Amino acid sequence: MRRPEDLPPRLVVAIGGNATHPEDISGTSDEQKEVARRTANSLLPLMQLGNDLIVTHGNGPVVGKIMMRQMLTMDRIPPMSMDICVAHSQGGIGYLLMQAMENALREAGNPRHVAALLTQVEVDPDDPAFANPTKFVGPFFTAMEAKRIEVELGWLMREDSGRGWRHVVPSPQPRHICDISLINELAQRGTVVLAGGGGGVPVVRIDGGVRSGLPAVIDKDLTSAHLAQVLGIEELLIVTAISRVAINFGKPDQSELAEVSVADLKRFHAQGQFPPGSMGPKIEAAIRFIEGGGKRVIIGHLDEIMPALLGQTGTHVVP
Repeated sequence: MRRPEDLPPRLVVAIGGNATHPEDISGTSDEQKEVARRTANSLLPLMQLGNDLIVTHGNGPVVGKIMMRQMLTMDRIPPMSMDICVAHSQGGIGYLLMQAMENALREAGNPRHVAALLTQVEVDPDDPAFANPTKFVGPFFTAMEAKRIEVELGWLMREDSGRGWRHVVPSPQPRHICDISLINELAQRGTVVLAGGGGGVPVVRIDGGVRSGLPAVIDKDLTSAHLAQVLGIEELLIVTAISRVAINFGKPDQSELAEVSVADLKRFHAQGQFPPGSMGPKIEAAIRFIEGGGKRVIIGHLDEIMPALLGQTGTHVVP
């Protein structure tokens, strides 16, 4: 257990895509504003601490809906490329969270500012991910609906952890977060910084330093781990829809992990305990962060942010 005064002075918090657009909503503006309000209230105790705070967020459900919407109207409106869809989702989610977080701070009498930065992330154009799409985006469909979508839209559809079928897109590794010095400068000035939304807009640097977008969605947990490592931030909090990571999930011998070494986590991962489309990327990010010099990764529920940081709940990955 830790005391509030023992919490890290600098922290990266990665909020899952389903925390900004849960599966149980249709996606109306009012629903998304309410979800953002609840997310902001969960983050409020952490924002009140005044520590350097950088918040990243996923975009899987939202960017998938943007892509679906434009494909259904492509006979009238030319569709945007995937990188622009990522930028659209990053801007929209960033706006909702920024406004909700500042509203929560003002209602608490706190003058702290929140800034959402449109973030580009460089990737390798030869990353193997472009030949093997694995990132789930958008809503769930039945097997019959998925087959029809594959024929009509030419999308690759796969089953997502037994919950239904979804669109999968390439998810290359993040190599460089553009303007990371600006993110750091704002955080050190006391601003809560929203950055790396949806893993960042995927770009490649070509001759002369010129950047160009690529059709992909980067995993936000891997971008978050990379961001924290580059800035020398020692703790990473990954917020999701569960209180603790479990092994043998859904089986009679299911067991939750309260604290786990990175060596044991790698062993469980090698056993196939963490599906690629759900918990897998979070586990990979945690392993990469700790092996890169990080001190602690906490995976916990959105509604339990402070208890997780204090060690009362959550899965704590340590060296």
